[in-house]
Amino acid sequence: MPQSATAELGHNQPPDPIDEALAPYGDAITEAENWLDGSPVENEDQMHAVDMLIKHIRSAKSDLAKAKKSATAPLHDAWKAEIARWKPTEDDIERRLKGLAAVVDPFKRKLAEEKEAAKRKAYEEARAKERAAEEAAAKADAANYEESSEAARLKQEAVDAKKAASAANKDTVKGLRTVMKYEITDYRAALHDIAANDRDAITAFIEEYVRRNFKDRKIDGVNVWSEKEAF
Repeated sequence: MPQSATAELGHNQPPDPIDEALAPYGDAITEAENWLDGSPVENEDQMHAVDMLIKHIRSAKSDLAKAKKSATAPLHDAWKAEIARWKPTEDDIERRLKGLAAVVDPFKRKLAEEKEAAKRKAYEEARAKERAAEEAAAKADAANYEESSEAARLKQEAVDAKKAASAANKDTVKGLRTVMKYEITDYRAALHDIAANDRDAITAFIEEYVRRNFKDRKIDGVNVWSEKEAF
Protein backbone atom coordinates (compact mmCIF):
# COMPACT_ATOMS: atom_id res chain seq x y z
CA MET A 1 0.00 0.00 0.00
CA PRO A 2 1.42 3.43 -0.90
CA GLN A 3 2.58 5.57 2.03
CA SER A 4 0.20 8.34 1.04
CA ALA A 5 -2.73 5.96 1.26
CA THR A 6 -1.65 4.91 4.75
CA ALA A 7 -1.50 8.55 5.82
CA GLU A 8 -4.99 9.18 4.48
CA LEU A 9 -6.34 6.21 6.38
CA GLY A 10 -4.63 7.39 9.57
CA HIS A 11 -6.39 10.74 9.34
CA ASN A 12 -9.78 9.36 8.37
CA GLN A 13 -11.31 10.23 11.75
CA PRO A 14 -14.72 11.84 12.34
CA PRO A 15 -14.57 15.57 13.03
CA ASP A 16 -14.43 16.70 16.64
CA PRO A 17 -17.97 17.76 17.66
CA ILE A 18 -16.51 20.68 19.61
CA ASP A 19 -14.76 21.98 16.50
CA GLU A 20 -17.90 21.42 14.44
CA ALA A 21 -20.08 23.32 16.89
CA LEU A 22 -17.75 26.32 17.05
CA ALA A 23 -16.73 26.39 13.38
CA PRO A 24 -19.34 29.04 12.38
CA TYR A 25 -18.21 31.31 15.20
CA GLY A 26 -14.45 31.39 14.76
CA ASP A 27 -14.36 35.06 13.71
CA ALA A 28 -16.66 36.12 16.55
CA ILE A 29 -14.59 34.22 19.13
CA THR A 30 -11.39 35.84 17.86
CA GLU A 31 -12.98 39.30 17.73
CA ALA A 32 -14.22 38.89 21.32
CA GLU A 33 -10.61 38.56 22.45
CA ASN A 34 -9.85 41.95 20.85
CA TRP A 35 -12.55 43.60 22.95
CA LEU A 36 -11.47 41.94 26.20
CA ASP A 37 -8.44 44.15 26.82
CA GLY A 38 -9.76 45.83 29.93
CA SER A 39 -11.10 48.92 28.19
CA PRO A 40 -14.86 49.64 28.53
CA VAL A 41 -17.17 50.59 25.68
CA GLU A 42 -17.23 54.38 25.11
CA ASN A 43 -19.84 55.05 22.40
CA GLU A 44 -22.96 53.61 20.77
CA ASP A 45 -21.15 52.22 17.73
CA GLN A 46 -18.91 50.21 20.02
CA MET A 47 -21.94 49.16 22.06
CA HIS A 48 -23.72 47.86 18.93
CA ALA A 49 -20.58 46.02 17.85
CA VAL A 50 -20.25 44.33 21.24
CA ASP A 51 -23.97 43.53 21.30
CA MET A 52 -23.59 41.78 17.94
CA LEU A 53 -20.61 39.83 19.29
CA ILE A 54 -22.63 38.86 22.38
CA LYS A 55 -25.38 37.58 20.09
CA HIS A 56 -22.90 35.43 18.15
CA ILE A 57 -21.12 34.15 21.28
CA ARG A 58 -24.47 33.34 22.89
CA SER A 59 -25.37 31.30 19.80
CA ALA A 60 -21.99 29.59 20.05
CA LYS A 61 -22.73 28.73 23.67
CA SER A 62 -26.11 27.30 22.71
CA ASP A 63 -24.72 25.23 19.84
CA LEU A 64 -21.87 24.01 22.04
CA ALA A 65 -24.38 22.85 24.67
CA LYS A 66 -26.41 21.03 22.01
CA ALA A 67 -23.30 19.34 20.64
CA LYS A 68 -22.22 18.35 24.13
CA LYS A 69 -25.62 16.83 24.84
CA SER A 70 -25.59 14.97 21.55
CA ALA A 71 -22.08 13.61 22.15
CA THR A 72 -22.54 12.68 25.79
CA ALA A 73 -26.13 11.42 25.72
CA PRO A 74 -25.22 7.91 24.49
CA LEU A 75 -22.52 7.63 27.15
CA HIS A 76 -24.88 8.89 29.83
CA ASP A 77 -27.64 6.56 28.69
CA ALA A 78 -25.23 3.63 28.73
CA TRP A 79 -24.09 4.60 32.24
CA LYS A 80 -27.69 4.87 33.47
CA ALA A 81 -28.55 1.53 31.86
CA GLU A 82 -25.60 -0.16 33.56
CA ILE A 83 -26.46 1.39 36.92
CA ALA A 84 -30.06 0.22 36.49
CA ARG A 85 -28.82 -3.30 35.66
CA TRP A 86 -26.96 -3.54 38.97
CA LYS A 87 -29.57 -1.86 41.16
CA PRO A 88 -32.09 -4.73 41.59
CA THR A 89 -29.37 -7.10 42.75
CA GLU A 90 -27.85 -4.49 45.05
CA ASP A 91 -31.27 -3.71 46.50
CA ASP A 92 -31.96 -7.41 47.02
CA ILE A 93 -28.66 -7.91 48.87
CA GLU A 94 -29.34 -4.80 50.98
CA ARG A 95 -32.81 -6.09 51.89
CA ARG A 96 -31.35 -9.41 52.98
CA LEU A 97 -28.73 -7.66 55.11
CA LYS A 98 -31.31 -5.44 56.78
CA GLY A 99 -33.67 -8.37 57.24
CA LEU A 100 -31.03 -10.55 58.88
CA ALA A 101 -29.95 -7.66 61.12
CA ALA A 102 -33.59 -7.10 62.15
CA VAL A 103 -34.05 -10.81 62.92
CA VAL A 104 -31.04 -10.97 65.23
CA ASP A 105 -31.30 -7.47 66.72
CA PRO A 106 -33.63 -8.23 69.70
CA PHE A 107 -31.55 -11.19 70.83
CA LYS A 108 -28.28 -9.29 70.47
CA ARG A 109 -29.65 -6.38 72.49
CA LYS A 110 -30.78 -8.75 75.24
CA LEU A 111 -27.44 -10.59 75.21
CA ALA A 112 -25.53 -7.30 75.34
CA GLU A 113 -27.55 -6.22 78.39
CA GLU A 114 -26.80 -9.53 80.09
CA LYS A 115 -23.09 -9.22 79.35
CA GLU A 116 -23.07 -5.63 80.61
CA ALA A 117 -24.72 -6.78 83.83
CA ALA A 118 -22.20 -9.61 84.16
CA LYS A 119 -19.35 -7.15 83.60
CA ARG A 120 -20.64 -4.81 86.32
CA LYS A 121 -21.02 -7.75 88.72
CA ALA A 122 -17.49 -8.99 87.94
CA TYR A 123 -15.99 -5.56 88.62
CA GLU A 124 -17.98 -5.22 91.86
CA GLU A 125 -16.74 -8.63 93.00
CA ALA A 126 -13.18 -7.74 92.03
CA ARG A 127 -13.32 -4.50 94.04
CA ALA A 128 -14.84 -6.33 97.04
CA LYS A 129 -12.15 -9.02 96.97
CA GLU A 130 -9.45 -6.39 96.60
CA ARG A 131 -10.72 -4.55 99.68
CA ALA A 132 -10.94 -7.83 101.64
CA ALA A 133 -7.37 -8.69 100.65
CA GLU A 134 -6.11 -5.26 101.69
CA GLU A 135 -7.88 -5.51 105.06
CA ALA A 136 -6.52 -9.02 105.68
CA ALA A 137 -3.00 -7.94 104.75
CA ALA A 138 -3.23 -4.99 107.13
CA LYS A 139 -4.41 -7.18 110.04
CA ALA A 140 -2.23 -10.22 109.40
CA ASP A 141 0.67 -10.85 111.74
CA ALA A 142 3.72 -11.92 109.77
CA ALA A 143 4.62 -14.25 112.63
CA ASN A 144 1.22 -15.96 112.40
CA TYR A 145 1.29 -18.53 109.61
CA GLU A 146 -2.49 -18.95 109.36
CA GLU A 147 -3.15 -15.22 109.17
CA SER A 148 -0.44 -14.58 106.57
CA SER A 149 -1.60 -17.59 104.53
CA GLU A 150 -5.20 -16.32 104.58
CA ALA A 151 -4.05 -12.87 103.50
CA ALA A 152 -2.09 -14.43 100.61
CA ARG A 153 -5.11 -16.49 99.59
CA LEU A 154 -7.37 -13.42 99.57
CA LYS A 155 -4.79 -11.48 97.57
CA GLN A 156 -4.72 -14.22 94.93
CA GLU A 157 -8.53 -14.26 94.84
CA ALA A 158 -8.47 -10.51 94.21
CA VAL A 159 -5.99 -10.96 91.36
CA ASP A 160 -8.12 -13.72 89.82
CA ALA A 161 -11.29 -11.63 90.19
CA LYS A 162 -9.62 -8.69 88.48
CA LYS A 163 -8.60 -10.93 85.57
CA ALA A 164 -12.16 -12.25 85.33
CA ALA A 165 -13.52 -8.70 85.28
CA SER A 166 -11.09 -7.76 82.52
CA ALA A 167 -12.17 -10.81 80.50
CA ALA A 168 -15.84 -9.89 81.01
CA ASN A 169 -15.12 -6.40 79.71
CA LYS A 170 -13.77 -7.89 76.47
CA ASP A 171 -16.69 -10.29 76.08
CA THR A 172 -18.87 -8.18 73.79
CA VAL A 173 -21.60 -9.04 71.28
CA LYS A 174 -20.31 -8.93 67.71
CA GLY A 175 -22.33 -7.11 65.09
CA LEU A 176 -23.93 -4.70 67.56
CA ARG A 177 -22.94 -1.06 67.21
CA THR A 178 -23.64 2.08 69.16
CA VAL A 179 -25.71 4.58 67.16
CA MET A 180 -26.12 8.20 68.22
CA LYS A 181 -29.68 9.49 67.81
CA TYR A 182 -31.47 12.73 68.61
CA GLU A 183 -34.90 14.27 69.11
CA ILE A 184 -35.63 17.99 68.90
CA THR A 185 -37.83 18.85 71.88
CA ASP A 186 -37.67 22.66 71.67
CA TYR A 187 -36.98 24.24 68.27
CA ARG A 188 -36.70 27.74 69.72
CA ALA A 189 -34.12 26.67 72.30
CA ALA A 190 -32.17 24.78 69.64
CA LEU A 191 -32.19 27.85 67.37
CA HIS A 192 -30.92 30.09 70.16
CA ASP A 193 -28.19 27.56 70.98
CA ILE A 194 -27.02 27.42 67.37
CA ALA A 195 -27.10 31.23 67.09
CA ALA A 196 -24.98 31.53 70.23
CA ASN A 197 -22.48 28.76 69.43
CA ASP A 198 -22.35 28.46 65.62
CA ARG A 199 -23.06 31.85 64.08
CA ASP A 200 -21.50 30.80 60.75
CA ALA A 201 -24.18 28.12 60.34
CA ILE A 202 -26.94 30.65 61.02
CA THR A 203 -25.36 33.14 58.60
CA ALA A 204 -25.08 30.50 55.86
CA PHE A 205 -28.71 29.48 56.37
CA ILE A 206 -29.93 33.08 56.25
CA GLU A 207 -27.97 33.88 53.10
CA GLU A 208 -29.23 30.77 51.31
CA TYR A 209 -32.83 31.32 52.45
CA VAL A 210 -32.80 34.95 51.29
CA ARG A 211 -31.23 33.98 47.97
CA ARG A 212 -34.05 31.49 47.30
CA ASN A 213 -36.96 33.58 48.58
CA PHE A 214 -36.22 37.30 48.24
CA LYS A 215 -38.17 37.52 44.96
CA ASP A 216 -41.27 35.87 46.42
CA ARG A 217 -41.90 37.75 49.66
CA LYS A 218 -40.71 40.63 51.80
CA ILE A 219 -38.14 39.55 54.36
CA ASP A 220 -37.42 41.80 57.34
CA GLY A 221 -33.87 43.07 57.40
CA VAL A 222 -33.37 42.53 53.65
CA ASN A 223 -33.24 45.29 51.03
CA VAL A 224 -34.35 44.35 47.52
CA TRP A 225 -33.85 46.47 44.40
CA SER A 226 -33.52 46.10 40.65
CA GLU A 227 -30.88 47.47 38.33
CA LYS A 228 -29.85 47.09 34.71
CA GLU A 229 -26.83 45.06 33.65
CA ALA A 230 -25.50 43.78 30.35
CA PHE A 231 -25.99 40.12 29.53
